[in-house]
Parts: sequence; structure tokens; C-alpha cells
Amino acid sequence: MGEKVEADGSGLSDRQKYRRKLQQCLTVLERLLAEERFDRPKNLMGLEIELNLAGSDGMPRMMNAEVLKRIASGDFQTELGMFNLEVNVAPHRLDGRVLDQLAEELRTGLGYAHRKATEVDAGIVMIGILPTLTRQDVVSANLSDVDRYTLLNQQMVAARGEDFTLDIDGVERLTCTSASITPEAACTSVQLHLQVTPDRFADVWNAAQCVASVQVALGANAPFLFGHELWRESRPPLFEQATDTRPPELKAQGVRPRTWFGERWIDSAYDLFEENLKYFPPLLPICDDEEPLAVLDGGRVPGLQELALHNGTVYRWNRPVYEVADGVPHLRVENRVLPAGPTVTDVIANAAFYYGLVRALAEDARPVWSRLSFAEAAANFDTACRHGIDAELRWPRPGRAAGITTVPVVKLVRDELLPLAAAGLDAWNVEPADRDFYLGVIEERCKRRVNGASWQVDTFHRALEAGLDREAALAATTRRYCELMHEGEPVHSWPAGEPRGAVGEGR
Repeated sequence: MGEKVEADGSGLSDRQKYRRKLQQCLTVLERLLAEERFDRPKNLMGLEIELNLAGSDGMPRMMNAEVLKRIASGDFQTELGMFNLEVNVAPHRLDGRVLDQLAEELRTGLGYAHRKATEVDAGIVMIGILPTLTRQDVVSANLSDVDRYTLLNQQMVAARGEDFTLDIDGVERLTCTSASITPEAACTSVQLHLQVTPDRFADVWNAAQCVASVQVALGANAPFLFGHELWRESRPPLFEQATDTRPPELKAQGVRPRTWFGERWIDSAYDLFEENLKYFPPLLPICDDEEPLAVLDGGRVPGLQELALHNGTVYRWNRPVYEVADGVPHLRVENRVLPAGPTVTDVIANAAFYYGLVRALAEDARPVWSRLSFAEAAANFDTACRHGIDAELRWPRPGRAAGITTVPVVKLVRDELLPLAAAGLDAWNVEPADRDFYLGVIEERCKRRVNGASWQVDTFHRALEAGLDREAALAATTRRYCELMHEGEPVHSWPAGEPRGAVGEGR
């Protein structure tokens, strides 16, 4: 969400003109692909983490502007809600000691940011959804003061034509409405970028779609929303509903939601950009001065700004990205599946598992997506969000055996996917000691069946049993989570939920 736009409407172009520009961008993209103008393989990856701000009482703080002033670093920027920040890690080559390098950079950067934020009692929290958020926290007055967010909210509310409805039926059921898109800000995630060549893009994207369910099952860290215990990873249903511009009549007609798993395996990156134009009306119809066809005909590479802006308002869990760096275009797969946290070690372990597994699956002679239907992959994602580390997924039988079987995700990971992830990291030439350490974190999660969501739920219920009311139990859980998060040991090693004595009345 980095593009700068004006919120007063003066930059809005005629929608028909914008649609024509989008079609030009798509035509140019097709030519760039056909002419093989894209960057050579560089094995580059990138990382972004969305963060929450919470006080020593565990409650959200609407202070991102003040905190950013104190941090004073270009690595940190605003996100949708005033209780959000985002940290961006510079691209790295995916080889050697990259995993430990990323961990060290994150610990240093987040530690500094946390120290500055606590000067105004607004500490940094890496978590999928802050358990203490209330409906009163996610109102339009708490949108970050950024033109793009203001305009995006206006356009989505106008497209919807009525309040957004949240209806999530999990362990408990939450039903409410919102007059703005601000509830989306409750969802804080990790985005993993991987630069790929056009000829490898489809295989990498298809592989990422296959493993999305496994990622979210192992990494689930968002079991609470507005005081309700919902799905083990409640971000996806919340994000889909908080950005759903379809009134009930359009839903009934089968119109696709803007937050979308997809509906088919692909053959090219072009397929995804084409779908985005075909199925989703523009929300921010702002035309750039660049004429992409003229730029391309002149021997230069266009930025395709309209395509990039539109692409950013279609919320795929694995999003295609087109970008130009040093005059050369490249493609990336942006994996948006994982919640933030719980610790830096957990984040890097999740990243190691993803990058290794996607590499191995994308190069498999019998790819998973040739044996698993897209509908089954989508159903797996839903199941994983609901049940987290206890999920059972549909997966092709191992070896040369035909057919699909249902398998506990922890067994699938330990028996089949961890060895593949290790082989994939070897193919990236990642340091073996780092490979073993971070994949070992994933293995321990599976052995103990503990991740961020299961720990939060256990701690919350123990606090209730100790006599705390629901609001106090959620605050106590959040405070204890923050303590352990800053200690930095991976979540599978955290002591089982402790009520009043350890979780206590303060930090």
C-alpha cells in the first residue's frame, strides 16, 4: 500500500479512460513476456511484517504517527490502522547465511522500534490479530491519516453501498457490521516475496497455492476477534468480509470477492493479471502520465502504474507482482498467507519452510497440482484456517500410489514436506546448519502441536478458569504473549498458559 494518491478526488480519471489504460498495460505485459524482456534469475527474496501497537496493559494504542516519528527509519511505515506499522526488509539473495542474516536484522530493527515505541507506552506486537481489539477500535476515525487509505475506504464503501457485514462462525460466532473497511486493519501478516522468471512463475505460484493450507495450519496465530474465539486463523475470513464490496445480490450471482484464493491452476503470470482486469472493477481509477505502449515502442520499459495500482486492490493470498528495477522488469510471487509472529525465530522458520518447500514442489516432475484439484486446495485452506495445527488436509498419496488421502497436517509435514523443504533449501544453497535449525523449529511445532493460536487459546482459558472475566483474560493473555515474544524463544517452547500469577495484572 505504498502508492501516494490524493484523497480529494482531483486525481480521479474517467473510469472508461482508466479501463483503456489498464488494457494497454495488459497488452504491454503480454509483449514483454513474449519478447523475454524480464530480468535473469537472481534468487532474490524479500520480507514485510505488519505490526500492532499495544500498551503495557495489553490494549491497542492509536499512535502510529507518533511512533514513526520516534523510530525515524525508512524501514518502518504506516499501515491501514493507527494501531498498525509495517517493517520492510531489503531484498536478499536466497543463499548462504540468509536466514540468520534476516533474523539478526529483524531482531535489531524490531528491538530498536520497540524501545522507541515504549517511550509513549505503545510497544511493538507481532501477532495475527491483537486479542484486545474491540469493535470500537476499528472505526473510520482510526484509519491512518494517509490519502490512499482515505480514498480506498471511500471507494470501497461506495462500491458496497451499505455497511460491511462480518459473520464468522467458529468456536463462537461473531456477527456485526462496519461502516468502513477499518476492521481489515485487525489483520496483520507476514508477506514473503520471491522474484521468479516468467518461465518459472506458474510452477512457483501453483506450488505456493498448494502449500498455503500447510503454512496457515502451522503458523496460525489469530484465534480471537472482538472478544470472540473464532477460527484458529481468523484473518482470512475477516479480511475477505471486511473488503467485500459485493452486496448480497451480487454474491448470489456468483460475483467473485476481492479477497480471493482463486479458482484454477495457471499456465502463466499473465493469467492472473488478466483475471484481475476481467473480474474486478477498479477501485482507484487514477491514470498515470506514462503511455505504456509508446514507452515500449520507444525501446524503454514502462512501469505499468495502473496495472500495479489495480493489482494492489485484488487481495490474493499469493499475489503476482510486476515491478521495474534499474530499468529492467521482473516478476514476484508475494505470499500473503502467514500471520505475523509470534517471534522472529518463528517468522524465519516459517519463511525457511515456505521457500524450501516451494522450490522443491515447483521442480517436481509430478507436481502436486497435477494430482490435487484446485477445489481441494481451496478447501484445504479453509480447513487449515478453521482448525490450525489440528487440521486434516486432503493430499496426494506419496510415491507412485494414485489417489488423494486425508492426513493430519502434522503427519504430512513431518513425513513428507519437511524433507522436501530441506531439499529445496539445499537447492538454494542455504547454509545447512541454518536449514536444520529453522526447519527443526517447524518439526518441534508439529511434535508438540503448539503454535501461536493454540498457545493463546490455552492461556486464555486458563485465565478464565483462574477467575478472570473475558476482557481481563484476553488482556492477560496479550501481556504474557508480549513478554514471551520479546524473550524470543520459539512459540513451541513457551510455557503452557499461566493465569493470574504469571500473566498477572501487569508486565
